[in-house]
Amino acid sequence: MEVTIHRKAHFNAAHRLFQKKWSDEENLEVFGKCAYPNYHGHNYDLVVSVTGQINPETGFVMNLDDLKKIIQDEVVDYLDHKNLNVDIPEFKDKIPTAENIVVLIWNKIRNRIKEGKKLEITLYETARNFVTYKGN
Repeated sequence: MEVTIHRKAHFNAAHRLFQKKWSDEENLEVFGKCAYPNYHGHNYDLVVSVTGQINPETGFVMNLDDLKKIIQDEVVDYLDHKNLNVDIPEFKDKIPTAENIVVLIWNKIRNRIKEGKKLEITLYETARNFVTYKGN
């Protein structure tokens, strides 16, 4: 029997959506206000979901305290109060869209989750705009 556990987290970060090889006008046309040169910020909400078998000895799919620490180490400490375009090396040549951020988070957390467990990340950029990535 597979069960999914979920852990919520939160971080704040700034970014600018723009394609370096385009003019300011082209960027504004595609990305709208998100392309303004002085950046803008979001209060990101994150849901990390791990699916697997219940361990008969512990009753856990995974210890939620361990998952809390992984999220803190790999996501919050890494992204919170950062300018994603400037401070995060993975976005040096990649636009920090919600889609690209959720893939980055999945990759960072996946390395810390035991083999055989499924991982899904849901990232809320706003209350109405969110993305999900399952690693496929």
